[in-house]
Amino acid sequence: MKKIIFAPDSFKGTMSSVQVCEVLEGAFKKIMPELETVKIAVADGGEGTVDAFLYASGGEKVTVKTKNPLFEDIDAFYGILKDNTAVIELAAASGLPLIEDRKNPLDASTFGAGLLLKDALDKGCGKIILGLGGSATSDGGAGILAALGAVFKDADNREIIPSNRGLADLKYIDCSGLDRRLKNCEITVACDVKNVLCGESGAAYIFGPQKGADSRTVKLLDENLSKYAGMLFEKTGRNIKDIPGVGAAGGVLASLLSFPEYINCKICSGIDIILDAASFDKIIKDADLIITGEGRFDSQSLRGKAVSGIAKRAKLQGKPVIVIAGGANAYGDEVYELGISAVFSIISGVYASFDEVKQSCFDDLRRTGENIARILR
Repeated sequence: MKKIIFAPDSFKGTMSSVQVCEVLEGAFKKIMPELETVKIAVADGGEGTVDAFLYASGGEKVTVKTKNPLFEDIDAFYGILKDNTAVIELAAASGLPLIEDRKNPLDASTFGAGLLLKDALDKGCGKIILGLGGSATSDGGAGILAALGAVFKDADNREIIPSNRGLADLKYIDCSGLDRRLKNCEITVACDVKNVLCGESGAAYIFGPQKGADSRTVKLLDENLSKYAGMLFEKTGRNIKDIPGVGAAGGVLASLLSFPEYINCKICSGIDIILDAASFDKIIKDADLIITGEGRFDSQSLRGKAVSGIAKRAKLQGKPVIVIAGGANAYGDEVYELGISAVFSIISGVYASFDEVKQSCFDDLRRTGENIARILR
């Protein structure tokens, strides 16, 4: 064993991808000091996407005054890479953690995330990578459009609040004021979710409950999104309801994909964008082993998340992959067919609360890394 690549996702709520890389490198080199290691911070478009890009490509993190999902003033961030590409996490301004116990998907808006895009345009960014994940919103992306100059009005010609509840009263969409710079800016949406906008596999039914919606609210969210999709079709002739991925982040792509004459937008796999930026395929050519991981590994991890993206690329080059996760359960032998050689959970004891897990996670990760290194040695 001569060279190991560490390419973990963040362990959400406990350790960032960069922190996981550092702990694992230290653990392995303690047991195998001669080992060559390479650290690649990764993300799939959600939490940690900005840091992963900055780690891979260099650049700076920018702080901006914007709005949280409930239109309250906050400071949020995004990254500007060395090539002047902006990397924005939707959740930085429109995420669930920003409103904690005040979850309200009917009234939450992506307006604040739209202000981040506007700031990137103000700073001259010709490309924007927008990572979806962890949003508190179900507004179909109306908030983003409003922040960028679109106007939404009701039957009495009054502006509505760009939220899911506001969509119930929507009668007119005026995009004539949309920021003209959008057309010359290449927006790439990092999205690995395949859900459509409406229905039982849509934004409201699949993601609404985690945003605080009960069964009655889920139905209302879905009805309003369906109405919005109908109005977008009437205005543009584009039927976005059944496009895979449009259900991500409360339907943000419904707005971004409906106006190609104003907005230059495409969808890409989040993990693939990150791995390409880090030159992953080239780096692993002479590697003996790749170690990846995430906070919880289960059958969902195989559906477009960071771990599956890494395993697929490693398999193409015949490289073994070990997964180290905070917790690992509810997965079958299909993980090995994907190219994963083994799966390890770092939790070594019985913990009464998540706070206890957070306190011990660094030691648990270090200990697991050392044990694996002893086997390899």
